[in-house]
Parts: sequence; C-alpha cells; structure tokens
Amino acid sequence: MMRWIIPLAALAAAGCMIAPAPPPTIAPASAVGAFTGSSSGSIAPVPDDWWRLYDDPVLDRLVTASLAANADLRVAYANLDGARAALRLARAQRLPQTFVESAATVDNPATQPSTSNVPATDYDIAASASWEVDLFGRLRSNTLAARADADAQDAVVDGLRVAVAADTVLAYVDLCGATRAVGVAREVVGVQERAVAVLRDQLAAGEISPLEVSQGTSLLETVRSTVAPFEAARANALYRLATLQGRPPAEAASLAIACAASPRLRSVPVGDGQALLLRRPDIREAERRLAAAAARIGIARADLYPRVNLGGALGLLAGGFTATATPFISWAFPNQAPARARIAQARATERAALAGWDAAVLRALREVKTALAAYDAQLRSNRALGAARVEAERYARRAAARVRLGDAAYLIQFDAERVRADAALRQVQSDLIVAQAEVALFRALGGGWRTGAPAHRRARTALIVFSSRAACPSHSTCIAAW
Repeated sequence: MMRWIIPLAALAAAGCMIAPAPPPTIAPASAVGAFTGSSSGSIAPVPDDWWRLYDDPVLDRLVTASLAANADLRVAYANLDGARAALRLARAQRLPQTFVESAATVDNPATQPSTSNVPATDYDIAASASWEVDLFGRLRSNTLAARADADAQDAVVDGLRVAVAADTVLAYVDLCGATRAVGVAREVVGVQERAVAVLRDQLAAGEISPLEVSQGTSLLETVRSTVAPFEAARANALYRLATLQGRPPAEAASLAIACAASPRLRSVPVGDGQALLLRRPDIREAERRLAAAAARIGIARADLYPRVNLGGALGLLAGGFTATATPFISWAFPNQAPARARIAQARATERAALAGWDAAVLRALREVKTALAAYDAQLRSNRALGAARVEAERYARRAAARVRLGDAAYLIQFDAERVRADAALRQVQSDLIVAQAEVALFRALGGGWRTGAPAHRRARTALIVFSSRAACPSHSTCIAAW
C-alpha cells in the first residue's frame, strides 16, 4: 500500500508547483523624484494628449489622422492581434482537447465470393478526448508567458503611438517654422533688392563707387541663397505628414495646411521620475519581457518531471459500442541533461531581460535629462537672439540715418544691413529649434500613449511599491511587476 501512497503524494505535492515569479525590478532612489536643474519645466503632470497644449485645431486633426491610419501602427496592431491569439491558444491548451471522427464504408458483393448480391454498409463514429494534467505547471507557465508577451506587444504599440504623435507634431513644427523662415528670408531679400536699386541709382549719379554696389549685391545674393533650403524643408515636412497618415508623398499638396509660425507652449509640464517610470512604454515592455522570461523558466523546469495525459474514446465501432480510457505518461529520464540545459538557457534569458529593464530605466532618465538640458539651453539662446535682433534693427536704422546725413561711409550701413539680416534669420531658426526641443522633450517623457486607444485595449496599471532598505538592500525604491 505504501508503495502507491508515496508516488501519489509526490505527484500531489508537485501539483502545488507554481510558475516562478520574475525578480523584483529596482529603480534608483533618485529616479522617482522631481527633475532638478531645470527652470523651463513645471512639476505638473504630463497630459496624455500633450499636443493639445498648443491649442491648434489643425495640429489636433493631423495627429488624429496619423494615429488612425499610420502604416507602422497597422503592423503593430496586427502583431498585437497575433500575440493575443497566442494567449488564447495557451489558455485553450489547458482544457481537454476533443475530437469527433466518423467513417462509412460500403462492401461491394461483386468482389466477394458470396451468394448474396446485397451491398453491406458499415458506419463508425467515435468521440475522443485528451487532457494533459498540469501537475508541474508547464501549461500555467506557458499561459503566463503568452500573457506577458501580449502585454509587451501592447507596450510596443503604445511606444509606436508616442513616436507617431511626436513625429507628426515635429513635422508640423518644421512645416510652420520653414514657412515663417521663407517669409522672413523673402522680406530681407526684398529690402536688399530695394537697397541695391538705390545704390545703382547713386552709382549712375556718380555719388558712390562700384565697390559699394558690389557689396550690396553680394549681401543680396547671400540672403537670397537662404530661401531655397527653407522651401525644401517645407516640402520635406509636407511629405512626412502625408507618409505618417499612410498616404503617398504625392498627396502632400492636398493636405492644405496653413501656418505662419512654429507653435510654442507657454509652459511645459514634465512631471517627476515616478510618473515617468509608469508612463514610458519601453519600460513597461521591458518589464513584461522579464515576466515572460521568468515564466519560461517554469516551462523548462516542468520538463524535469513526467508529463501525464488522460485520454478516452467512446463510440460505435464495427457495429458495437466501445469505450476506452487510457492514461499516458511520458518522461525524459534518466538523461535529463537537455532539460537542465534549457533551464540554464531560460535563466540566462531572464538575467538578460532584467538587465534590459535596468537599461530601459537608465535610458529613459538620461533622455529626459538630456532633453531638458537642451530645451533650457535653447530657451536661453533664443532670448539672447531676440535681444540681438532688436539691437540689430536699431543699428541698421542709426547707420542709415548717418549715411543719409553724410556723417558716415556707406560701409557702415552695409555692415548694419548684414547684421540685421543675419539676426533675423538666426531668430527664426532659433524659434524652430526651440519648438523642436519641446517635441523632443515630450517624446522622451513618453506622453500621449493612452489617448485614442481602441476600445478593446485596456491599459494596465503599474504598481509602485516603496520599500525599505531591508527589502531592497541596494536601493530604496522597488518597482514591482504589474
């Protein structure tokens, strides 16, 4: 009796095995506080639809169209559907697998040595079922891995949504900035054309020498050369907007976008590190990859133990009712080296996934700090260039006045016009760079991935657990798996 009880007890104990939990993901204590050293960003939380802070209906329409029709997003959604189908398959494999089979045969008497000429017909029908008893957690671990893979792919979709929204805003910013730059450059060209015309009249009257005319003409052509690159940048931005909406570049002209200057924000909410770790899709993806890797350790570990299948069939076979039940046990024993090698491989994959999570956290913090530093620097530069442009305007007016009064040579006015044109173009380019820096900052913050999600998608909620150093010896903050 005892020889049966001991194996059954062992199987019952093994049936209590659960899939291994992923190791705790630990972020540095300084990662969850406010972003220090930045005077341009506020602690206010980052809104999901951050592009609405520009209060620009045209931009809102463009982002909505891109999120609805982007080709890369369609690929990601298809991959997400595949991952969810794999999860349904993993769940279905835990249930009994049933099959129904039937057959009908007719015996031709002409081919049989018999005195009867009546054909004989046989009907067979049977139903069979097979169920793997998940004593050692293989199927449970497989389901957990499939669920984590689906969640990771969901995070990939969110990351693409962040990228598509940011790319659309950036293309719109580039379009508006290039449009304004073209306008400013053409204004400067017009001013210089009038100045050169006056110089030629003065040359004809003998008031000046050809030197002054050459200087003015040189400045005119230099300013005129800046128009073409801005026009190309504008066309490029239109092509990007069309492609982001899943349309060929040839349809860019039909977008009918009118804007005169790069949009600017009055305030830039950046939140804090805690919200960043919860919001960045790449961090959620890395955590879900880690959970999937941990679950696959359970799959590999289950191969050390027997696999038990219960099978049965019943039906009408050969004219009679038949029922059978058959247990089937398979076990790779005593050579378990392949199974142990797969366990070691799965554990190495888990360690790599944990390192990948650490790298994602550090990369997110670095990108935000870098974007904030660049944004602060561009704002300071923009303010200085604004002051320089004001002074350049004064310089040009005063130099022109002195030349008219005959108190100074034309060379002073030429230099003043050159400084004014350069200051105007630098100011326009700086405004564009500031707007681009704002977009780069919001991209680093990972904003915008919740807005406009399909109804069948449900955002997962992350759980942050603040632990003592007794629980997390190396750090004071643990970010638990969600």
